[in-house]
Amino acid sequence: MIVYLKKPGTNRGVAQSGSAPEWGSLNNLQTLSKTLITNFIASRRQGLSPRTLEFYHDRLTRASCIVGLQVQAYHINSFFDNLHTSNGNKHAYWRALTVFYHWLYSAKNGYGLNAQDNPMLQVQAPKRDKRILPSLTEEQVEHLVTKVDNLRDECILRLLFDSGIRLSELTSIQRGDIDWETYTITVIGKGNKQRRAPFTERTAKLLQTYLRNNGHTNGNLWGINQSGVHKVLRTLSIHTGIKCNPHAFRRGFACNLHRKGLSTLDIMHLGGWADLSMVLRYTRSITFDDCLKHYREIELK
Repeated sequence: MIVYLKKPGTNRGVAQSGSAPEWGSLNNLQTLSKTLITNFIASRRQGLSPRTLEFYHDRLTRASCIVGLQVQAYHINSFFDNLHTSNGNKHAYWRALTVFYHWLYSAKNGYGLNAQDNPMLQVQAPKRDKRILPSLTEEQVEHLVTKVDNLRDECILRLLFDSGIRLSELTSIQRGDIDWETYTITVIGKGNKQRRAPFTERTAKLLQTYLRNNGHTNGNLWGINQSGVHKVLRTLSIHTGIKCNPHAFRRGFACNLHRKGLSTLDIMHLGGWADLSMVLRYTRSITFDDCLKHYREIELK
């Protein structure tokens, strides 16, 4: 349900440079910001995952001083200038605000704002640090497998690497989602989009053995939630020194397939990415690693 709040007229305050605009009182401003955020989140519920909705709500609430009907670009730029956090976190705020103001200045929601006046059109995206994020290799995964003491955890590790499956997708798998003929699992990915995730014949045999002896008939296959999987991976990381969070497996999936000659388009479809940009970001480390390998080979001659 959309809640409309009338825009104050006669008692409008004067916005000071670097501050958010005020309408009569701070309470009015806070109420307006909260209402706008609520309306925005309500408009997103049909197409986004709970985690994405939580991201928008968290970032917009923290930036509520620049959420309003008369916010100008200089208010937003001042907010970023005074935001003491990493460039990556600043970029997260920028993404949330960009989507929010695109919605706010859309003619569909009835606020009567001109799309050309959208303040985010004059706000440059904060630069993100281009770091090479950890990704797992086949050798590292094999080493991790030797350190687990039960079939469930081995299945989880191999499935994460085989399919590049997201943690939320992994912990939602039920028996009926598995297609044993095509070695794929039907999952609900980002944006509540259904897709199929592949796995290997070796992992299929392990899964079948696990399900015969230990599989859970109710809920997900593993009997643990996302926190439980995080705990398993965190323990392995401590004992082996290998960074093995869920995203490291997902990046490893992409890098492994790229090394074996699959195109970025193939990897995009197999991993359930919406576009090629994230695949290219995940596989960035391959170029240097492969070039370094060639360099060492030449150096030895």
